Amino acid sequence: MTITQPSSSPLSSELIARFKKIVGDRYALTDSADIKPYVTEERNLFRGHSPLVLRPGSTAEVSAICKLASEHEIALVPQGGNTGLVGGQTPHNGEVVVSLRRMDKIRDVDTASNTMTCEAGVVLQIAQQRAAEMDRLLPLSLGAEGSCTIGGNLSTNAGGTAALAFGVAREMALGLEVVLADGRVLNVLSRLKKDNTGYDLRNLFIGSEGTLGIITAATLKLFPKPRTIETAFVGLKSPAQALKLLTIAQGEASNALTSFELLAELAVDFSVRHGIDVRDPLREKHPWYVLMELSSSRDGGRAILETILTRALEDEIIDDAVIAANLTQRAAFWKLRDEISAAQKPEGGSIKHDISVPVAAVPAFIAEADAAVVKLIPGSRPVPFGHLGDGNIHYNVSQPIGANAADFLARWHDVNAAVFAIVLRMGGSISAEHGIGVLKRNELPDVKDKVAVELMRSIKTMLDPHAIMNPGKVL
Repeated sequence: MTITQPSSSPLSSELIARFKKIVGDRYALTDSADIKPYVTEERNLFRGHSPLVLRPGSTAEVSAICKLASEHEIALVPQGGNTGLVGGQTPHNGEVVVSLRRMDKIRDVDTASNTMTCEAGVVLQIAQQRAAEMDRLLPLSLGAEGSCTIGGNLSTNAGGTAALAFGVAREMALGLEVVLADGRVLNVLSRLKKDNTGYDLRNLFIGSEGTLGIITAATLKLFPKPRTIETAFVGLKSPAQALKLLTIAQGEASNALTSFELLAELAVDFSVRHGIDVRDPLREKHPWYVLMELSSSRDGGRAILETILTRALEDEIIDDAVIAANLTQRAAFWKLRDEISAAQKPEGGSIKHDISVPVAAVPAFIAEADAAVVKLIPGSRPVPFGHLGDGNIHYNVSQPIGANAADFLARWHDVNAAVFAIVLRMGGSISAEHGIGVLKRNELPDVKDKVAVELMRSIKTMLDPHAIMNPGKVL
């Protein structure tokens, strides 16, 4: 089954005027300078174009936009904070952009049911802060949290550094409000943890990258705010040793272990070299590092962390470690981790992968992938880092020193093929938390169950018969 792609012919002045009337002239952008931030993205990997950016302020306005677009088969690209990494939020073929940033209201915080209902344009960091003000925790946390939005997080099923303990975005959403392609509004904004009344429709839209409808609001789970947070930065010899440390940490800390990040020496070196006010917390360099964190509603986290590190030192699993003495040191540890992606830019071209394999397979994956990419492109520099606790590794490869960036990036799909072959052989996924977008769209049919792909296409056709919702993405 194929999905017809809508025409990208220019909008008539009459249709532009009708779209403008829905949101108001102030919130309809047609000037190229005003539109530019919405058609380019941070890495400058994808560049699009659009005749019109609409910035609705309510669900009713989004509904009216979709209804008009459906009637005239006008393609739409929903967009949140424009922080996506796979081109899913970019209007590649002149589509109309629907930016949800103005829909930034937190509608309700219910501390009795531990839920927060907010609109799609709420910035993740703002939602975190509001939860903290109510003595609660919204555990979704990722590097772009200062600019990414709740709608975008759910549309891509974002992961982040706390997925080990709390799961990915899907696990944090109790209910959604979604505008369908024809303008109908699906309201399943439930606060209930138990609702066994048929199909769980919210999960159709979480992770669908705006291809089935536009998420306009969500009800999110909140958790008790931790009373103690203990953070350690650890030096060790290999991912295999890091896996042993993880086993000890999970045994001692159980659910209190909320983050366990694995960092290659080169990743740390880049961050220290190019980051602002970033330094290695340890006295000597190590081949590998782990950033681990325990969060608990009770005292005693420090003692548990010390027990974990003492055991690991005695068993010669780790070589050195330091525990953050205060919030400033904790922030410094995390800043080093968060700067890794940006710190690769000064090193030239970088071919990136967001993969997952079974946790036990991570050391073997890294070893095999390193050997494969260096054989393919001699001198290339693997920069693996990521969430060892849930098997999600950002396997990035920086160009050889002195190489031409364009020539290196031209090998993107060759490197992908080598890395993905190892991932699939190990029972992994080519996209752990960033989504498919256009970057991995062509690979999807080769790596996903054929019946699953056919069902996805059928659902797409049913909900979006004119293929106006983020066309050309995912499928």
